[in-house]
Amino acid sequence: MEQEHPAPEAAPEAQATPDRRKAAWIGMGALLVALILLGLLSGPSGNPDEGLPPPAADKLATANGADPEDAKAAGKDAPLQFTLKDMNGVEVKLASFRGKVILLNFWATWCGPCRAEIPSLVELQKQYANDLVVLGFSVDDPVDKLKPYAKEFNINYPILVGLGREDVQEAYGPLWGIPVSVIITPDGKIQKKHSGIASKEQFEQEIKAALAAPTT
Repeated sequence: MEQEHPAPEAAPEAQATPDRRKAAWIGMGALLVALILLGLLSGPSGNPDEGLPPPAADKLATANGADPEDAKAAGKDAPLQFTLKDMNGVEVKLASFRGKVILLNFWATWCGPCRAEIPSLVELQKQYANDLVVLGFSVDDPVDKLKPYAKEFNINYPILVGLGREDVQEAYGPLWGIPVSVIITPDGKIQKKHSGIASKEQFEQEIKAALAAPTT
């Protein structure tokens, strides 16, 4: 009678293989779950910056609220000595708009809050066409970005090319972020300067105040 021999034990490596595969699948599953949760948490939130790439290090930040320095600008002579080119290459003299309220809006195409303000600015330019000129000062966009953007949003006011014109930003600054809006009375005084997004109602209140301001 032949003697039965016990089967040889599996090598340690062979025993470990199923465990390793099981651990790998568990790890991949956990990673997938984590990615799904991350996507849900970072989904649409109503933030105007949603879906926009972050600004480069050399760009102004997005202004999220009032700057304490804004109040100091009120009552000062607006620096209207500058001549800039608009997106069509036409030279625009800021001083040529004396006699109207000027709403000088510092903005950029990559700025979500700036984009959110544009429909209000378009409506106000139409509503107060005889008394107001909105000037959109694009702080760093090239012309080839400005033209399609203006068409998309039906912008009905001059878009000034501010790329390379830090002198204008400094004159109306300091600008720590955008949007920044400066409302100038018909006789060239700064009525109001504010950093951060503004509603149509807020702009309209400031425009009316500038129209009612006494001339000097």
